[in-house]
Amino acid sequence: MSLTTVCKRWLGRSGVLGGRKLLFLLSLLLLMMAGSCLFFNEFLDIRRDETKHSLRQNSRIIANKTNIFKESVGKPISANSTRESIDASTSHHSTNLRRKQPNIVFILADDYGYHDIGYHGSVIKTPVLDRLAAEGVKLSNYYVQPICTPTRTQLMTGRYQIHTGFQHAVLYPTMPSCLPLDEITIAQKLKEAGYSTHIVGKWHLGFYKKACWPTRRGFDTFFGFLEGSGTYYSHMRGSFYDFRDQEDVAWQYKGQYSTHLFAKRAQEIITKHDKEKPFFLFVSMQAVHIPLEVPESYVRHYAHIKDKKRRTYAGMTTCMDEAVGNITTTLDELGLWNDTLLIFSTDNGGAPEAGGFNWPLRGRKKSLWEGGVRGIGFVHSPLLDTHVRGTENNELIHVSDWFPTLVSGLAGGSLNGTKPLDGYNLWETIRSGAPSARKEILHNIDPFEGHKPPFSDSLYNNLTFTPSIRAAVRVGDWKLLTGPVGAGHWTPPPESGKAMTHSTMKPEQNIWLFNVRDDPNEKSDLSEERQDIVKKLMGRLQDYFSTSVPVLYPDSDSRGNPRRLGVNYWTNWM
Repeated sequence: MSLTTVCKRWLGRSGVLGGRKLLFLLSLLLLMMAGSCLFFNEFLDIRRDETKHSLRQNSRIIANKTNIFKESVGKPISANSTRESIDASTSHHSTNLRRKQPNIVFILADDYGYHDIGYHGSVIKTPVLDRLAAEGVKLSNYYVQPICTPTRTQLMTGRYQIHTGFQHAVLYPTMPSCLPLDEITIAQKLKEAGYSTHIVGKWHLGFYKKACWPTRRGFDTFFGFLEGSGTYYSHMRGSFYDFRDQEDVAWQYKGQYSTHLFAKRAQEIITKHDKEKPFFLFVSMQAVHIPLEVPESYVRHYAHIKDKKRRTYAGMTTCMDEAVGNITTTLDELGLWNDTLLIFSTDNGGAPEAGGFNWPLRGRKKSLWEGGVRGIGFVHSPLLDTHVRGTENNELIHVSDWFPTLVSGLAGGSLNGTKPLDGYNLWETIRSGAPSARKEILHNIDPFEGHKPPFSDSLYNNLTFTPSIRAAVRVGDWKLLTGPVGAGHWTPPPESGKAMTHSTMKPEQNIWLFNVRDDPNEKSDLSEERQDIVKKLMGRLQDYFSTSVPVLYPDSDSRGNPRRLGVNYWTNWM
């Protein structure tokens, strides 16, 4: 049936009425068609938008994957790297999938007195050190050795001096000895972990063989002096020159002040280092060791200090503080500060006759009293947990702990291949304030130093350790000292106006016991009251002594005299 026939039947006979019906029908059809078109156009618009959005998304994903591919070219790819890269494709840090190894700057001050930093109440101005310590973590229970070489051996190896042979004294220029060549150094281990390694300043771990030199012990670069001391401007030890750039004698630096030289070279190393590689920079300061020398501009700050040695020492300290500031400023200006851990440490206590003071602690450099072994130490880094910044860490920490802490805890390196370590990995203790795994410290056992018989030990029967031997150990809060432990006076700085308090030790006394938590200044000897503790700690000394190696202290070798070698500088002779 045609559409015309249907319409005729629906319209009926009346033409007028049928016309109205037709008009109504046509209008209805037009409205329906218009609605359909609008709906269809809206549908097309929605589909078109969805298609555009989908194309944009696909383009973004393709672009991200292309960038990931470009970034991966020429780099090792782990088994999971492709999946991890795709998962991280929308992340701003997609190229930093593994934990970034931080740079390490370790600054070691020489013969720096415990009292002589601003935050310990000193009149000496150390604004940079004070600020860094205040913003970081102060190590208030931190220990080093009473003299230079043993502290450096423990920093380099993570092992007590009884296990390396340096129980007795420092190394002297013509001594045919050095840090044993079978000891693995912290520089070697950090180098294995991917670090570039640099030492600026003092070595003092032996040089009689080239194999002993820092450039043969894990350091990529060396700028400084081989011996333990020398003049600050002329760089002379005795009658002979001692300054090297790598292994070459560096005459061009004669007449330039060493603290300035070391800071400048440290800044150059930081500026020029390969940005793709972390660095370990050991700034081993000559300051503030004797001889007392410094540009006059630094001494002017201390006209109120009447003692000349103390006044010069104060100027040297402020100059060192400025040097640390120059180094940290360079790190900050180059955008490296957020990826750097800075450690500041002393190597031993100060020497009053050379301007350094450890007040209110008892003793001095070379002694086993707290003034000889308790060090200034702090850590500064944005890597530290926020809640520990600006605090003091009272956990027990020792200089030997830096080896495993930095190599394993911070850098993620391996400790395999080292001899048994005496240090602990205390990174979490420092970073977050976790309890220290260290519960005791052997300060030293030196069988070369001991009272000659007769000595008074009748009070202590059946002791397992000979109390005439120079030794000290701390276990928990208790510290035991035996033998000739060094000068035990309490010596205030001259500007304080206070008088020295002389030790009242009996000449025949060989044993002292202190609770150093309650009595950090070692004024109340409890050895008679707490003989139970004495016997326990004597047992610990014997335990350590049974593991010790022979003392490494050979006679001087005349062949090491530069005149015998026909040169006017210190160098190896074997």
